[in-house]
Amino acid sequence: MKIEKEELVMSIRVGIYGYGNLGRGVECALKQNPDMELAAVFTRRDPAAVTVLTEGVKVYHTDEAKKMADEIDVMILCGGSATDLPIQTPEVGKYFNTVNSFDTHAKIPEHFQAVDAAAKEGGKISLISVGWDPGMFSLNRLYAEVILPEGEAYTFWGKGVSQGHSDAIRRVEGVKDGKQYTIPKEEALEAVRSGNNPSLTTREKHLRECFVVPEEGADLQKIEETIKTMPNYFADYDTIVHFISEEELKRDHSEIPHGGFVIRSGKSGWENEHTHIIEYSLKLDSNPEFTSAVLVAYARAAYRMNQEGQSGCRTVFDVAPSYLSAKSAEELRSHLL
Repeated sequence: MKIEKEELVMSIRVGIYGYGNLGRGVECALKQNPDMELAAVFTRRDPAAVTVLTEGVKVYHTDEAKKMADEIDVMILCGGSATDLPIQTPEVGKYFNTVNSFDTHAKIPEHFQAVDAAAKEGGKISLISVGWDPGMFSLNRLYAEVILPEGEAYTFWGKGVSQGHSDAIRRVEGVKDGKQYTIPKEEALEAVRSGNNPSLTTREKHLRECFVVPEEGADLQKIEETIKTMPNYFADYDTIVHFISEEELKRDHSEIPHGGFVIRSGKSGWENEHTHIIEYSLKLDSNPEFTSAVLVAYARAAYRMNQEGQSGCRTVFDVAPSYLSAKSAEELRSHLL
């Protein structure tokens, strides 16, 4: 079904499901997209205790979401990947077009299957794993691989705060609070940029730096040892642990920056005599706000795809770039080609 021009002018009604750092970021991003409007915010907390930035927008409990299926075109799911999104996305995806930022890479195939079944049942579109990695980095890995099939790909994260690793630190006995920074090793970056296609271990690519506020009287040596040997988080990395005060953490580590690099080194020519480097990088002041901006662009795509009659689960690989833009096809050809 072709989208009529009048439909593109209509405001896309967006719901925010979960109002933490990501949800607030989505609200800010919507302000910059005049073809979209915030219709409602849904929270598991007491709605009366949640204050949003957008004037006139009501806050509802998540239990009330299903009743508002006719009032929202796309629901942006702003929960966490560990426990929230695997349950919420199939549930909500039966009633709404949805977009999420599910980022547990190893579990994306099984998440896709669960969400696909639910979205098809409801005749809706669900876009999963939207953000910068997975998301923007995924697209750049794909583009680089198909352009330079003879080559090697490398992904570096940071310097930035890893919220998952920071949570892991805070779960350690004797830790009151903490932040963890993922830092790419400069020597590894330079080796990749040289075009020599080095073989790099996990430890050779990244450093993890932890700033920890200990509980009073805690065993600092035990905390450090627990962090450095933690499987799946720190054991495979060179890890530095700093003990600081609560005031220092608040003063020096209150922001949530992040970023990274996708680099591919490849060859061309009959004898593979020429070397090419493709590099895509991000430097972000706010990880959740940037992720939110990507979610909002893909919410526009989800709405358009469903308007055409599509249903089921999709990833960033399945979305044509023009669906992301508020500009018409004619405008895109005139200004961005």
